[in-house]
Amino acid sequence: MNAQNLPGQRGDHGEVIGTRRGMFGASGGGDTSGYGGLVRSVRMPGASARPYGGWFDEVADELEGALDEQGLVPENVIEKTVVDRGELTFHIEREYLPAVAQTLRDDPALRFELCTGVSGVHFPGDRGRELHAVYHLRSITHNRLIRLEVSAPDADPHVPSLVGVYPTNDWHERETYDFFGLVFDGHPALTRIIMPDDWQGFPQRKDYPLGGIPVEYKGAQIPAPDQRRSYT
Repeated sequence: MNAQNLPGQRGDHGEVIGTRRGMFGASGGGDTSGYGGLVRSVRMPGASARPYGGWFDEVADELEGALDEQGLVPENVIEKTVVDRGELTFHIEREYLPAVAQTLRDDPALRFELCTGVSGVHFPGDRGRELHAVYHLRSITHNRLIRLEVSAPDADPHVPSLVGVYPTNDWHERETYDFFGLVFDGHPALTRIIMPDDWQGFPQRKDYPLGGIPVEYKGAQIPAPDQRRSYT
């Protein structure tokens, strides 16, 4: 199959962190559509070059200037700036996350007053930075939307909490901790929010086992997923 016909291709731009086989990475499902033969690389988008286009350059310039005024070296704070699929993402070194968030919130030329939460992502093949936290920030003043992204290794899954800057992140950080195991240092009460307190593991990590527990529904027992009948 022609590589140009595959969805979501980024060419050779970016860093390869794995290889996906099949339509959704699954195997052994008895697929007869032909999509099971797909082989494609999993790439993280690389840093973008200036000019970014539109108001993206204005935001980047203002952020870098504000950090410089605080005595911070922008190149040490911002790992890379990515413009991909028409969206702007700043990849931030995790120890500087609260300073960057507060700058984005308070600087009059930026004014990203609203953080709509934090999402966890797990890339087992992204060695040394397997866990990612992604924040969506919206400026109501300027009608703009950007993302911040930080990463942490499985062996040290700590990220600074942003509850002090965006109080509404309280519940979102608890959910991301519950499902991905990211520990938000400084959170006022970091506990599970959905899973039982004594639950082992973090269910939305990609290396979490697919098996589960049997469920009783109207008197019938439904086996756990890894114990159900197989048709292959």
